[in-house]
Amino acid sequence: MQHNIDSSVLEYLKSVTLLCVEDNKTTQLIYASIFEDLVEKIIFAYDGEDGYNKFCDEPVDLIISDYGMPLLNGIEMIKKIRDIDRNIPIILVSSIEDMDVIVEALKLNVNNFFKKPIVSVDVMQAIENVSKLLIANNYLKEQRDNKIKEFQEKEEYNSYQEDLAFSKELNILKNDFYYQMIDMDCMALIDFLYRPLDVLSGDAYSARRINEHKAFYLIVDGMGKGLSASLSSMIMTSYVNHVVDKMNIENCFDLNQLIELSIEYIKPILLEEEALAVDFITINSKELTLEYAKFAMPSIIMQTTENKIVKLKSNNPPISKYIKDFKVSLYETSSILKFLFYSDGIVENDTVVEGKQYIEFIEDDFLNSFCKEEMVETFSARINTQEDDFTLIFIHQFQLNNNILITKTFQSTLEAVEEANDWYTNIWKDICGNNKTVYNACVVFSELFMNAFEHGNLGLDTETKHTLLGEDTYFTTLEEMQKNCTKKIIVRVNTIEYNSNKYILTHIIDEGDGFNTQLLAELFKQTNTFNGRGVFISKKSSMGIYYNSLGNAVLSLHKV
Repeated sequence: MQHNIDSSVLEYLKSVTLLCVEDNKTTQLIYASIFEDLVEKIIFAYDGEDGYNKFCDEPVDLIISDYGMPLLNGIEMIKKIRDIDRNIPIILVSSIEDMDVIVEALKLNVNNFFKKPIVSVDVMQAIENVSKLLIANNYLKEQRDNKIKEFQEKEEYNSYQEDLAFSKELNILKNDFYYQMIDMDCMALIDFLYRPLDVLSGDAYSARRINEHKAFYLIVDGMGKGLSASLSSMIMTSYVNHVVDKMNIENCFDLNQLIELSIEYIKPILLEEEALAVDFITINSKELTLEYAKFAMPSIIMQTTENKIVKLKSNNPPISKYIKDFKVSLYETSSILKFLFYSDGIVENDTVVEGKQYIEFIEDDFLNSFCKEEMVETFSARINTQEDDFTLIFIHQFQLNNNILITKTFQSTLEAVEEANDWYTNIWKDICGNNKTVYNACVVFSELFMNAFEHGNLGLDTETKHTLLGEDTYFTTLEEMQKNCTKKIIVRVNTIEYNSNKYILTHIIDEGDGFNTQLLAELFKQTNTFNGRGVFISKKSSMGIYYNSLGNAVLSLHKV
């Protein structure tokens, strides 16, 4: 009879492991004679419990089970198997014609039936029907797996392209104040939040040092969604940075000329219905002025020395193909402590308060925040989910000389490193009773002081340090290098009271050559290396760390 079975079924059965659950020895012999040359392997079980256990112990492709058996009958066994596998094909054999049993079997997705006494034709017909179903299911599964594989490969490629695109975006953005304080004519902490909603962001920004007194800030927001808005923002930002670079080289920065050149460059690129919202802002710390041209951007928010809010609204329409002229305004900043520049994605985001957007809270949160970290923490707690790109620049300027708690000078030796750590720990124990805060502050100090010692005053570069650590000669080399080093490390601890809170600012100054803090941006992208590890730990364990422009002084911020 088996010769009448479809050839594809016969080929398929050669790879099948069959579990026969049957308590009758004679019936087992019949199954053996039918299947011994038909399937790859036959497993016999002598009752329902034995059948369940063997199903669990060995890989099985197909089950034939009797209904009436000791311990567990066929239905009871199938229930337990279906708890594990909803799809394995099962053929139920019974000597009774109880409709309730058949209905229960169908509910358990039993695929076929035949009756006792066993007739080989009935057995083979049931096997053939189930096998055809299996072959069809396997074909569909194979097609589905191929589709999934194709989709995954496409997703991997798309993800790779998105990573490249985002890396390109980050290269277009320029931040001359990355991990830096502004140390021009006053001390200022400057922080940035750049959080695109998608890989291709409609927001872009740049922060540029023009000279020792002036800084330039740019925020661009593509008014629209998707690739077009992102491309326009990035093209505009790239061109602005190009012009700023040229002006800085020639020492001829001119805000009006920069805006005029940028508008003329972007106008032919913009689509008919497209527009850009843009902030062009310069802050001059010597002349105490803020010069700005705002093209349909949210108001600049500033805080005065009397804790009042000042807002500067947009003075220009959005940049489109048809814009003809523009206005640049000037504001005197002698009474300003803090500045906030941001894109509209932040203020238009819904909050946890029903019917209210963040624009209703931003001024109070700005007043109550000493730095960006505090403001972002409050902002994040207020919103439900991010709905657009977020860009924010937070600047807080102040005088530290009037708030010095203690100053101490240390030698450049390993003994001085231990002395400084003990000294700093005791300062914090006197200031704060929170063990976690004290621990974090001391971890940051230890990392940054060690950097000032080994990299700053001793001039040990990162590559050499890694080599010495690998050779287990790191500390002996430091001991030799420190013998000829007369450079000092100065530590100054400042306290600032703000909104009934106390903040500790620790300034570590070495006498080394410094370094370019822009390198940190590249180091932190290379997560497979330990380069910049100390700075990264310090950033995570504090409210912020900020280097001076030379890279030979660093300030860390903690809230008591």
